[in-house]
Amino acid sequence: MEIEYPKLKKILVLCTGNSCRSQIAEGYLKYFAQNKAVIYSAGIEAHGVNPKALFIMKEDGLDISNHTSDTIDEYKNIAFDFVITVCDNAKERCPFFPSKAIKYHYNFPDPAKASGNEEEILKEFRLVRDLIKEYCKKFVEDHL
Repeated sequence: MEIEYPKLKKILVLCTGNSCRSQIAEGYLKYFAQNKAVIYSAGIEAHGVNPKALFIMKEDGLDISNHTSDTIDEYKNIAFDFVITVCDNAKERCPFFPSKAIKYHYNFPDPAKASGNEEEILKEFRLVRDLIKEYCKKFVEDHL
């Protein structure tokens, strides 16, 4: 008797620079989806993973230090089931995907644009992290 394995969903999280919001979302989607999906993140450009994103994720028990900052071009040949844009700029500049991917959008604030002292900036990063965490948890519950 042959065992049938369910097809893993492929999810792409898209942002402008693939440094903060999309990296955080990739981390939480991997955490909540476990083995139900393969998660990717990319940007219109690649700005490198923001050290503050690494820090605030580690605070919440998730290590994303192995993430890379990639551009959308690196994933153009993957047939995604879902594409999630996490900022308006990415949604507006998102290239056409020749796939049947279902597109979702949520414009999260950009924590990299936070100003003030170090603690005020980290507070903004944590706020955005928590918004993304809740979004990702609900997305997995509703779609996977």
